[in-house]
Amino acid sequence: MTTIERAVPTGQVHGQYDDLFAPVIDEFVRNFAERREVGASLCITHDGRTVVDVWGGTADAASSRPWTSETMSIVYSCTKGATALCAHVLASQGKLDIEAPVAEYWPEFAIRGKERATVRMMLDHSVGVPVFRDPVERGEFYDWNRVIDRLEAEQPFWEPGTRNGYHMINFGWTVGELVRRVAGQSLGSFFRTAIAEPLGLDFWIGLPESLEGRVAPMIPYVRSKGEPLSEFALTLLNEPTSIPALAVANMSSVNANSREYHAAEIGGAGGITNARGLAGMYTPLAAGGGMLVDTATLQRMRRVSSATNCDATLRMATRFALGFMVRMDNRDKRQKDSVVIPDGAFGHVGAGGSIGFADPAQAISFGYTMNRMGPGILLNERGQSLIDATYRVLDRD
Repeated sequence: MTTIERAVPTGQVHGQYDDLFAPVIDEFVRNFAERREVGASLCITHDGRTVVDVWGGTADAASSRPWTSETMSIVYSCTKGATALCAHVLASQGKLDIEAPVAEYWPEFAIRGKERATVRMMLDHSVGVPVFRDPVERGEFYDWNRVIDRLEAEQPFWEPGTRNGYHMINFGWTVGELVRRVAGQSLGSFFRTAIAEPLGLDFWIGLPESLEGRVAPMIPYVRSKGEPLSEFALTLLNEPTSIPALAVANMSSVNANSREYHAAEIGGAGGITNARGLAGMYTPLAAGGGMLVDTATLQRMRRVSSATNCDATLRMATRFALGFMVRMDNRDKRQKDSVVIPDGAFGHVGAGGSIGFADPAQAISFGYTMNRMGPGILLNERGQSLIDATYRVLDRD
């Protein structure tokens, strides 16, 4: 492994990499020089071996704190991959039936039009409760039981299973409550004991206060003047009662850089880790399931379960496996938001551009995190450039 120490506009890049992956390192550095990266980390494993583990830039611009090997950041919806994996671990153990009615595990949810909801619908964003209609009070999302009460009382926006719409933050509770009831532990505790600790991951759903000083604050994306508006943005501006508008209104009740947010077990958008944690979670899945799930479960969890040309929330073409994003290539469409990974790969992006995924065909796991959020809903050019560079290397190998 080669050690890197290279200056970039916001500090230094450090870490190690296999020489074969030098073009990926060049792209990581280019993100700082040309694409306004502030602080970031990147980790790739191949055949179970770490071939890239680099980090750099600034973790906190206000204090000039550098991004180190121990820096973590919020990975937003990458957390959905961790939450879904908890459900699949329980399924692999024979404790959770993916095809069962939700009522078998959570009877209080199966009311007010949600009686026919299944576990599969919870996982593939078709269960019909992507947002809350009524205003969410500031801090309400930090109270697990209160959110669960609201989900139970919520009427679905469509008959469960007949349409799909991305359950932005709600996924963490629709799936997370199933995990809690079946495992007999909170979502964050089960993730820690069943996945993070056995794999040695620095990945938290509910961050201990003692680790708060290692978190890089997120830098919101600021739209440039004249930048085209997506269909999602146009809808939330012009239709204040639409699902996109409600999704944004719901999220306005939280402060993602607050200690309260970090401490809460927000399984849809609150995970805190670094690239090493994301790639490490997917490493066993890139190698057949490892200690986490059996082969049959792995094959089921990566297959496309729902797809649409117009997602009810995102207002774009989407494809989901059971709790994971798969290849969504919208580059030829007006709204070009994409996550271009190979067919058969699966994982999840996070708001602003972070991503973790497994590619069993190539025995690759991949993790990228950052603190300056980018445009769009899926990947932006920083993360996508790193993925593209990785596969150029593999194609030449």
